[in-house]
Amino acid sequence: MNEKEIMALADKNIMQTYKRFPIVIAKGLGQKVWDAGGKEYLDFVAGIAVCNLGHSHPGVIAAVAEQLEKLTHVSNLYYTEPQTQLANLLVENSFADKVFFCNSGAEANEAAIKLARKYAHENLSGKKFELITMKDSFHGRTMATITATGQEKFQFGFTPLLEGFTYVPFNDVSALEAAISEKTCGIMVEPIQGEGGVNIPDAQYLTKVRQICDRHGILLIIDEVQTGIGRTGKLFAYEHSQIKPDIMTLAKALGNGFPVGAMLATDKIARSFSPGNHASTFGGNPLAMAAANAAVEIILQENILDNCRNVGDYFLSQLKKLQQKHKIIKEVRGKGLMLAAVLSIEAGDIVNKCLQKGLLINSTGGKILRFVPPLIITNQDVNSAIHILDEAMEGK
Repeated sequence: MNEKEIMALADKNIMQTYKRFPIVIAKGLGQKVWDAGGKEYLDFVAGIAVCNLGHSHPGVIAAVAEQLEKLTHVSNLYYTEPQTQLANLLVENSFADKVFFCNSGAEANEAAIKLARKYAHENLSGKKFELITMKDSFHGRTMATITATGQEKFQFGFTPLLEGFTYVPFNDVSALEAAISEKTCGIMVEPIQGEGGVNIPDAQYLTKVRQICDRHGILLIIDEVQTGIGRTGKLFAYEHSQIKPDIMTLAKALGNGFPVGAMLATDKIARSFSPGNHASTFGGNPLAMAAANAAVEIILQENILDNCRNVGDYFLSQLKKLQQKHKIIKEVRGKGLMLAAVLSIEAGDIVNKCLQKGLLINSTGGKILRFVPPLIITNQDVNSAIHILDEAMEGK
């Protein structure tokens, strides 16, 4: 089939829950992808912060291929070595003592919400069940996680929502403190809000949130679905604040494109889950575990984090130079290779022009350009992207 036939057949048979760009991506390698017609694109979306090692990384491919010949699925009724290895790898490199594996960020956050409530039911007098989350947050698409998400546009049409969530402005410690009640069991927060517009808090924000949780004896849940596995220049973004959460969620880059999620917790919290409390048929699947083991080990061993910090700093500096030239750029912000340019106009036209010129970027919140490229990009890739952005903004 040609590209038009593929798109027409997809539109006929697939539910219209996505607004797709009119191209068919057929191949990817490193920081580049090609459409079915052979046109090359520099990919600064990376599957929405998923392919941190780029497309078709040989280490990940080899790990999955090797596992494919051994075992694809047996369920969690039995032990498997790949799952055991990944759990150990994550525990050794984080605050956590225990891991629960699932398939996506929404599932990981759903598991975190359930664990927080179960812990509170058993340890916090049974009267605490509410979670405080942030306005402009994003935690997933299940009923519980859209309720946790502090954006009405994701909740519209799905009421009544799940009981037990309160929202406060992000990066507002006073509002957070004031929102705590006798029903509060925990606080759920992204270290950087991705879908909300790459909103970066003050340097001491997470530290103060941790202190509030300690003072009130409630849980701190850090949603690292988008920031985790190196995106901000450290393996986990909470490390920048030198705090430790009680629960953390991961997905996206954990498998470098292979669907996998994880919910991590301390022993104290994790023991509230007993057999039968929570489960996932495909969670911890050997193929997903093989991909994630390879991805995490490569991130840790091959200078990826240093490259993320260095190229991220360079990218931020070049975006600021672009801001001086184009008045439509109101603000530039970011950490590592999670960056944004806030515009005074709708971002859609800029995104489309970049697409035509061979650069994939996306927008969030209507007027915000979001850049989450593979962590393997170079300064030369940044220069190419800036050149295309410059052309796309000409005359705006």
